[in-house]
Amino acid sequence: MDILNIKGGVPLQGHIKAAGAKNAMTKLLVASLLSDKACTFYNVPNILDVEITVNLCKEIGSEVEWDRKEKTLRIITRELKTSYVPQKYSGSNRIPILMIGALLGRTDEDIIVPTIGGDLIGSRPVDLHIHALQKLGARIEYREMKKEGAYLAQAHQGLKGAVISLEYPSVGATENTILAAVRAKGTTLIKNAAIEPEIIDLILFLQKLGANIMVDVDRTISIQQTHRFQEVEHTVLTDRNEVASYAMAAISTKGRVFVEGAEHLHMIAFLNKLREIGGCFTIKQNGIEFFYESELKGGLHLETDVHPGFMTDWQQPFVVLLTQAKGASVIHETVYENRFGYTHMLKEMGADIELFTQCLGGKQCRFASSNHQHSLVVKGPTVLKGHSFCIPDLRAGFAYVMAALLSSETSQISNVEFLDRGYEELVQKLTALGANITRESTLKKPSGDKKMTLHQLLKVDNLAKSL
Repeated sequence: MDILNIKGGVPLQGHIKAAGAKNAMTKLLVASLLSDKACTFYNVPNILDVEITVNLCKEIGSEVEWDRKEKTLRIITRELKTSYVPQKYSGSNRIPILMIGALLGRTDEDIIVPTIGGDLIGSRPVDLHIHALQKLGARIEYREMKKEGAYLAQAHQGLKGAVISLEYPSVGATENTILAAVRAKGTTLIKNAAIEPEIIDLILFLQKLGANIMVDVDRTISIQQTHRFQEVEHTVLTDRNEVASYAMAAISTKGRVFVEGAEHLHMIAFLNKLREIGGCFTIKQNGIEFFYESELKGGLHLETDVHPGFMTDWQQPFVVLLTQAKGASVIHETVYENRFGYTHMLKEMGADIELFTQCLGGKQCRFASSNHQHSLVVKGPTVLKGHSFCIPDLRAGFAYVMAALLSSETSQISNVEFLDRGYEELVQKLTALGANITRESTLKKPSGDKKMTLHQLLKVDNLAKSL
């Protein structure tokens, strides 16, 4: 187990380069399984989630060459050696569930994909996946396996295009349906689809692969059956979560940071909210510079939403940013039922945060009257004290790092492996910006324990997201 030691109180200053997007690259690897052609990717992030997905693809027959230094990766799956995804990948950031859509059109064999269990992964999102795939002709059932459970899927008669209306524009359900529809006979329409930048990047890749896909203005995605595939070269888009994270860290510490590769188009909702509280930025040809200019002001009302709304993954560090803004602000989380578990640590540091089960916002969301704490009021500015943290999940992890950077005292953060899943070279980048941060190992890992440790890490992360 590794820990971070952070002594804050120093404005971040300098220049970093944003990595490729975690939420794009992992899905692109799964999409490459649709064909037996070689796919070469550029701007591949060197993070744990990509490593997990690469290993998952290798399990079923993919050949992978990954140059981590050059950030390139070549994958080809000439044939499937199995359609069984081992239980050790249970709950791995919901990537295994996407394997169903990718493999249904590639094999006549039964597909077995693990999960931690129906409720822990979130029943509503998984139901959306299953219902959509069933409309395309797949047979899917949940079975208890090895005390955890798995989904068994098959389409022995092949898949057939259909009109699928999603109750909620779920990113994962949209991706899974797209992957299955590429090989389904005829045409598939996905209505109320998610249209996040990572999904558009997936569509661009699939078009290069040979698919015929169109996105309409009313959130409808049309996919025609693909008969021929071809080799692909594809550059992964920049990680907007990483960009936003460093932007908020720079402004909250009263610093100035240029993030090379930051895409203006993907950050519009974030930049608007940043400007509302007095955070400053300058759009440049090859990135965005973020900086502090004068006292930040609260009085903000913010609702998370699907794209093009304010991304739920930006919410945690934004709450930390608001602890440094003068006045009270309201956050209404409408994407996940209860994503405020991390705030108790911030309150122990001195943050003034109150949680509510009501919808504090301009509209009632699907969690109204559900008794989930999904709204909060945060007041600032607040001086944060040093603290010892145990990271519960990826985005809360960066919120803790950011809070530690704001304290003039020393903080210790454990469960750092969660940060490895989504942030490339975190310590190196923060050190380059002037942060006083070190990483050290507290335990020697026994040989042969890596898979079990990874397995436990994925289960805890998935549980944290569902609580």
